[in-house]
Amino acid sequence: MKATGIVVEYNPFHNGHLHHARQAKEVSGADAVIAVMSGQFLQRGEPAFADKWARTQMALANGIDLVFELPYVYATAQASDFAKGAIALLDAAGCESFCFGSEQGSIDPFHASYSLLREHRAAYEASIHEAVQTGISYPKALNKAYMELTGSESGFADLTQPNNILGFHYVEAAEKRGSAMKPLTIQRISAGYHDPVDRNSSIASATGIRKAFFEEGSIEEVSAFLPAPSLGVLRAFHAEYGAFGSWERFYPLLRYSILREKPKNLSRFSEVTEGIEHLIYEAAKKETEFDGFIRRIKSKRFTRTRLQRMLTHIYTGFTWEQLRSFEEPSYLRLLGMSETGKNYLNQKKKNIALPLISRAADLADPMGEVDIHASFMYGLGMGSGDMKKEFTTPPCYFG
Repeated sequence: MKATGIVVEYNPFHNGHLHHARQAKEVSGADAVIAVMSGQFLQRGEPAFADKWARTQMALANGIDLVFELPYVYATAQASDFAKGAIALLDAAGCESFCFGSEQGSIDPFHASYSLLREHRAAYEASIHEAVQTGISYPKALNKAYMELTGSESGFADLTQPNNILGFHYVEAAEKRGSAMKPLTIQRISAGYHDPVDRNSSIASATGIRKAFFEEGSIEEVSAFLPAPSLGVLRAFHAEYGAFGSWERFYPLLRYSILREKPKNLSRFSEVTEGIEHLIYEAAKKETEFDGFIRRIKSKRFTRTRLQRMLTHIYTGFTWEQLRSFEEPSYLRLLGMSETGKNYLNQKKKNIALPLISRAADLADPMGEVDIHASFMYGLGMGSGDMKKEFTTPPCYFG
């Protein structure tokens, strides 16, 4: 059996994701689609809209064959490390290819951009350092340095676009590890990453869907953008918890997590740097709502995404020391499988390059302990009294 890999968050699984999954299978000629999916906290530094079990159910009900969890260490990291962890897991799972959605829609520009940056790495990094010193954000410094290299030449990936940026890092990660996986991309259709929902379309971004839900207060208001199985899973999740995950819901506990520390102690948490801990502490003292809090600390230097990742690590207690202790993913955590996925594992299990874990009780290493703790903290933020869910929930099965 052949498998193609995709990297996802499914926050939540919408019609655009369904298109991606189907196209990935078609363009790769694969028998199975393997998804590496973020767990309870996401790359933009946010609690997941629904927990990893609900999102796994949505994935399997919509045609995904295997879902593996991207460990917290990578799921909440900047793009290059996020991609490094995800590609390592897809490689270990035996995928022959990986496929990502992009604004570019063609794979050649990504190869061209990778070759360009590899050839001019020293000049590129020097330009980034120089730009950061002027006070602009790191993402803007990256883009400035990249534009200086590419100039007006065509044939390179447009790295101002969010999905192109992630796609570039997937290609880069695969190249650096010498992976035999073939990179593929499909055109992202209709909605852009940050676009609000368009009521005349059946495609909307996950960001737009979440925004519309929180404004309207009803999952039915965004039902047109979701496959029927996703809608059913989200209704069940909301019935269980009475809400969906957001920083607004988690903020009282985040605020406590900040204020229980002295400002200098906040700097020990991952990504907290450059003295921002003092501003975070003072803002938490003054602001009773998350929106006011994040507006008070956001600046040109510190983007909302960068700040939210810091806040995620403060909330979960994830430190610089822990971050620096991890080099590579150490296991494949199985969250769910279809019948096809089960057959794939039975056929390929001797060739899977990492330990295959199906129970939290078997996550007996520091990276796994971080994942388990993150799940506890997510459940706490959602108001769940069941702190055993991580241990009592078996992999989802969709036959």
